[in-house]
Amino acid sequence: MSHFLALCRDVARIGGRQLIDHQAHFRTHEKGANDFVTDADLASQRAIHDALQQHFPDHGFLGEEKLDLPMTGNRQSEYCWIVDPLDGTLNYVHGLQSFSVSVALRRGARIIAATVYDPWLDELYSACEDSPATLNDQPIRPSPCQALGEALVVVSLPARVSSESPELADFLKLLYGARSIRRLGSAALNLCYVAAGRLDAYWATTVNLWDIAAGCLIVQQAGAGITDVSGQRLDLDQPRFIAAATPELGREMVAALQRSS
Repeated sequence: MSHFLALCRDVARIGGRQLIDHQAHFRTHEKGANDFVTDADLASQRAIHDALQQHFPDHGFLGEEKLDLPMTGNRQSEYCWIVDPLDGTLNYVHGLQSFSVSVALRRGARIIAATVYDPWLDELYSACEDSPATLNDQPIRPSPCQALGEALVVVSLPARVSSESPELADFLKLLYGARSIRRLGSAALNLCYVAAGRLDAYWATTVNLWDIAAGCLIVQQAGAGITDVSGQRLDLDQPRFIAAATPELGREMVAALQRSS
């Protein structure tokens, strides 16, 4: 196992322990419309940051939460740790046990090691660029689904959706075409569920780099595909994408989203 991957796994568990420890006594702050941060988010990110600093103080660091930290990382480093300390904050706030910690290491334009940890189920998804994706050290594979009409699809929508939102129009296109659609609340887990065959496809246009950096590598190393919404190569810094279990399903997803309303 890559020493980078081992560290990803270790710090994700460190963050996950913070989330579990804070469940009974966290405070919630509103960052924006339907956008929350809790003491648990902050404690998780700080613990992960401090653990990474001990090992690689010269690496860059990009976390979702803006903290007054002594180290923000070396902006000139070719390595950057990308962290979402609590993906699924709204679920966490409401006591829904579907949230995760996402940790990825980027080298240049590539994600080279990644972990997504579900602390409630103690499920640890991992991958590095030269080995298969795993769930608790067991290899995972996507489903064989090839047809949108047979697919269980998950989507991420903006926190606020109006009747004029283009994302709502696209949602309806997939709703009419797919077997069924879910909105689960954790982008990182959505990607892992596609990688593990629990879901067949995932579409999103309003997520951030830290939401998906780890999950993208896990999807790819499991054998599923991920492209931008037009079917071209995904730019991680502009994460509008489709993740699909098979190329055939991916092409049907692209065609459905490009179809006129």
